[in-house]
Amino acid sequence: MTNRFKEKTFFVNQYTITISVILSALAALSCKKEPKVFPNTESDLIMKINAVQEQVMAQGNMTEAEEQALLSLCSIVSHEDGLAMYTTDDGMILKDVEITPVFDGCEDLSKQETRECFNNKVSTFIVREFNLSVSKDLNLSEPKMVEAFFIINENGNLTGMKVRDSEVIVQAEILRVLRKMPKMKPATHNGERVSVLCSIIVKYGNNLEVDVVYIPERPNT
Repeated sequence: MTNRFKEKTFFVNQYTITISVILSALAALSCKKEPKVFPNTESDLIMKINAVQEQVMAQGNMTEAEEQALLSLCSIVSHEDGLAMYTTDDGMILKDVEITPVFDGCEDLSKQETRECFNNKVSTFIVREFNLSVSKDLNLSEPKMVEAFFIINENGNLTGMKVRDSEVIVQAEILRVLRKMPKMKPATHNGERVSVLCSIIVKYGNNLEVDVVYIPERPNT
């Protein structure tokens, strides 16, 4: 899915532009990142990098939408637990773990009840904390859906967050909310604490819906 900001809005194609490209472009706009040095080789990628940099640097007064897009990009790439930290090699898949992480308020329940409570608490937390104006301002003709992944490690902390391709401001907002998720009692399997890979589907537009998804296998990144 390609990120678009209509009319004069700044946009970045996340299928072809890597995190290093974004960091390089943002360096010119005081995102507190050192510019990357790229090899002096003519290629489609280098041309795209130069085009992004020229567009950002040549831009005069930015529109509010453009400024929000750049701030969102800063948020995504500058945080230590951002997309670059994501890996599907860590831990078990949520569906396979014996006892899911225990969200506050889900203590002393059966295994199945703990799982259902985890699903409800995670969904409710994200819906409550998500700034709905972010998706409303996109003026979508119909709701969109995006998948997000995160790991709850053996200490009960969220890490390794990734949001699949969507509008950059939506990605940044989902990551912001996930970073606020409270520490939980970690998942256990065969009596030992384990990290678990979790997946959610976020449906956004004028309203927000969140479902915890029990993925059958590790996703490709």
